[in-house]
Amino acid sequence: MGKFRGWHIVAGIAAMVLTGILGNSMGLNNTAAFMSSCVAFVAVSMWMDSRITTRRRRDSARDGARATSRERAQETEADGAAAAGDAGSAPDRQFEAEQPKREGRGS
Repeated sequence: MGKFRGWHIVAGIAAMVLTGILGNSMGLNNTAAFMSSCVAFVAVSMWMDSRITTRRRRDSARDGARATSRERAQETEADGAAAAGDAGSAPDRQFEAEQPKREGRGS
């Protein structure tokens, strides 16, 4: 089965239950205890959702950076092998600018 993705809901419900118990023990009437429980549910759910989203973005960016660096390392190895095979190449030579292939007025 897949990963459970409703942790923000579970945390919100836990906060709702805890707030309801505390409200009743402090002597609030049922309406006030329920209203404060609903506020706690929304606040904790949104906070947990933002934390989860931030963590997923950070992990995704880290994985993307690893893949990019892995690709660059492979390209560098391939370039190094190609340069080692060319005995007559001069890696320090300067290349001239390529001329445009269009016709007409201009430079």
